[in-house]
Amino acid sequence: MKKLITVVFTLFIFNILTAQTNETEDYVEFDDRKNIVHGVYLGFTPQYGRISNEDAGVFNLKLAYVANRKFEIGLSGSAFFSSQPNNTNVYRGDEVFLVGAYGGLHLEPILFGNRFISVSFPLMIGGGGITILEKKANGDFDETPLENDTYDYDSFFIVEPGVNILYNISRFVQIETGVRYRISESFQLPFYEKDNIKGFSVGMGIKIGIFNMGRKKKIKDKF
Repeated sequence: MKKLITVVFTLFIFNILTAQTNETEDYVEFDDRKNIVHGVYLGFTPQYGRISNEDAGVFNLKLAYVANRKFEIGLSGSAFFSSQPNNTNVYRGDEVFLVGAYGGLHLEPILFGNRFISVSFPLMIGGGGITILEKKANGDFDETPLENDTYDYDSFFIVEPGVNILYNISRFVQIETGVRYRISESFQLPFYEKDNIKGFSVGMGIKIGIFNMGRKKKIKDKF
């Protein structure tokens, strides 16, 4: 009788241990505090700003890697345009068109990245170029060759810090709204007064990519 009880007790313990082993295999335990989450995205942000006290449009495109929803590093590029008063004797019409582009290294620390709404502080460090276009009678703009049939442009160094509010719509989509300030050195174009593109801009954009690669999930039961 004692042998039978011993055998039954042994089988009972064995079944419990086997069940615990299967349960462990069915579920992958994870600790978010130790799990590093990676991400990568392509973002587009149209912005409105001011250049030399005149309206300006800015279009930004960036490609970045996101580390653990806490920090971004990548490349950023922006194109801009602005109608300016024609204070020269070379270009026809009352207005000229300043157009250019700039880009460089993109850095962005993020606060509260695991929440639906988070805050970030983007910073772009780089350089750019600018030229001037002439306004035609029909309202179009065209680049006018200067002496020796050459087109003139100038380059500049720029730093652009800002503040963003991020909306984490899903693991693939993020919406950003924010304000930035361009800090640039002056440019000089022939027949045009020395100037710069310093100023604020505000915008709203979208980021499309994957923001939580590497996060482990529980495996559901197969029944």
